Amino acid sequence: MTAVKICGLSRVSDIEIVNNLSPDYIGFVFAKSRREVSDDLAIYLRARLSPSIKTVGVFVNEDIYRIVNLCQHHIIDLVQLHGDEDFNYINKLRSMIPNKIIKAIRVRNKQDVDNSLDIPCDYLLFDTYSLQEYGGSGKAFDWSLIDGITRPYFMAGGLNCSNIEEAMDKYKPFGVDVSSGVETEGFKDPEKIRKFIMKVRSAKR
Repeated sequence: MTAVKICGLSRVSDIEIVNNLSPDYIGFVFAKSRREVSDDLAIYLRARLSPSIKTVGVFVNEDIYRIVNLCQHHIIDLVQLHGDEDFNYINKLRSMIPNKIIKAIRVRNKQDVDNSLDIPCDYLLFDTYSLQEYGGSGKAFDWSLIDGITRPYFMAGGLNCSNIEEAMDKYKPFGVDVSSGVETEGFKDPEKIRKFIMKVRSAKR
């Protein structure tokens, strides 16, 4: 079954929503963003999260030792690198933690996709390229650019309840990642999350 990741949780009410709806993963954004959480807030929210839901820490060009600390204290289960982290950075991080690593690729063209295939991570995450930010644009990229990818990957960027069935049917990703697509006026919407998860889990594989 395709994994569902709801990203950008930052309030206790967000935790209550996902505890009721049970996505596979949730994301805490530690990078500069309107959804940014501090280490202390992540600890507070994690303590209230259902243990059946895995936490993903989202980082942009972060100090490795901060990531290691969050992993060692079991605040996050997986690491998502959303910046300019290179092979050396990823290999160093892998040598320091057992946690699985997701590397986000901001897709502009086929070359961006092809260049990502040898990255030493556990999962790729394909997102929309933006000059202004490293992620969270809420816009879709040209999905045809990832057609035929055999590595396990998360699909992100502009997914919502109206296009998730098409994405699932055509590309069958390991997982799907959504944030603004399940928000109303900038806040997580329980009905949109429920509908999104239902559509993913009822899709034919």
